[in-house]
Amino acid sequence: MNLNLTTKDIKTDIKIVLVFNKKIKEDKEILKLLDFKGEDESCVLLPELGKLYVGSLNDDKDSIRVAVATAIKKLNTTNYKSISIKVKKSLKAYVEGFELGNYNFDKYRSKKDKKEEKNIYLEVDKISTKLQQEFEEAVIISESVNMVRDFVNTTPDDFYPSIMAAKAIDIAKENELKCKILDEDYLQEHGMNAMLAVGRASRHKSKLIHLTYKPKKAKRKIVLIGKGLTYDSGGLSLKPSDFMTTMKSDKSGGSAVLGIIKAVSDLNLPIEVDAIIGAVENMIGGDAYKPDDILKAKNGTTIEVKNTDAEGRLVLADCLCYAQDEIKDFDYILDFATLTGACVVGVGQYTSGVMGNNNQLNWQFVQSALDSGELATSLPFNRYLGKTLKSQIADICNISSTRYGGAITAGMFLDKFIKDKNKDKWIHVDIAGPAFVEKDWGYNPYGASGAGVRMTMEFLQTL
Repeated sequence: MNLNLTTKDIKTDIKIVLVFNKKIKEDKEILKLLDFKGEDESCVLLPELGKLYVGSLNDDKDSIRVAVATAIKKLNTTNYKSISIKVKKSLKAYVEGFELGNYNFDKYRSKKDKKEEKNIYLEVDKISTKLQQEFEEAVIISESVNMVRDFVNTTPDDFYPSIMAAKAIDIAKENELKCKILDEDYLQEHGMNAMLAVGRASRHKSKLIHLTYKPKKAKRKIVLIGKGLTYDSGGLSLKPSDFMTTMKSDKSGGSAVLGIIKAVSDLNLPIEVDAIIGAVENMIGGDAYKPDDILKAKNGTTIEVKNTDAEGRLVLADCLCYAQDEIKDFDYILDFATLTGACVVGVGQYTSGVMGNNNQLNWQFVQSALDSGELATSLPFNRYLGKTLKSQIADICNISSTRYGGAITAGMFLDKFIKDKNKDKWIHVDIAGPAFVEKDWGYNPYGASGAGVRMTMEFLQTL
């Protein structure tokens, strides 16, 4: 698919017409015969008129994204080669609708449906420098989202810690980033025993990935941490088989962090970014870590293991410690993880949970998420849930003593590894719901959505 900006009313095979709020203005009689009412995500193709009508809930940005994605999905079932659409309001929404809606993961299909590329013409009144920049930014961010989708959708046998490290090296080379890949010897030497324990039963050795983007005259310095569980069996606290089938998605946080730093560097943003991923596979075996084990994290905190399926927080704990020890004078530290099923239960499968000690910062990030088109909400910490992480024999338990508020207690566990001076700079984002959904939704396909990229880019661009 080729996207093109134009000021001309170009003659194309098909013209997309968006119908906002069910207000049909043209071709009313034929649309009535076809029972097209302009309902949200509905569409009807009129080949004889060269038009595709698409219903849109209203004319806000996200409704436009969904409607445009609906259009390209429909047109991908045809052999039309040239398509045009009149852009109203946000150009970015139209571009993201096409780019994200056009995504297709067919890596494992033996027979791929090959169609000729479609040329999409976005008709605007005037192509200014600002509009051209908006167009290019939307394409770059969308491409990063789709890259993340590819990573997450790739099977665990084809995407394990050393592969994730190789992908990071490729991104570093393409974007002239600094890159460090640290192995298990480093983890052991530096007391990162929580992360080391999670991966020790796997034949794929754990990797600590650290990418750095450092532009001249950076105005801000941001640290990103990603949970990169390339597969999670649950360890000895084995998951039921039904819950294992989507666990290739447990690398979504780490994948999102790779997508974010790629987009930041592609856009040459004046923000220094350190991206850190704990790439680990949680498996079973004679060397697996066990419930009842006591692990010592990098900062000296001792952790009583009560459930080996609460492994992501162990990996993130050491990664958070590493980041705060190695990186100085940063403005914000953000971590991303498919951390808890409790977050999905609490806010649904389409919404991320945002947590931290600084409520104003949490709300600011939630607003950036909503502005970007991603759904998010703040989940506030409280003193009462924090007490449920108490251990009788160690500094802290890796799971709470209550089944309730699991997303928040997981976030409060991570808070134990944030230094006092950084408490108000830290945001934890639980993307367990939207990162991987087993059905199409809006402009997101079955499977990976690339959650976390757009919300963070919006946040960074508004700093």
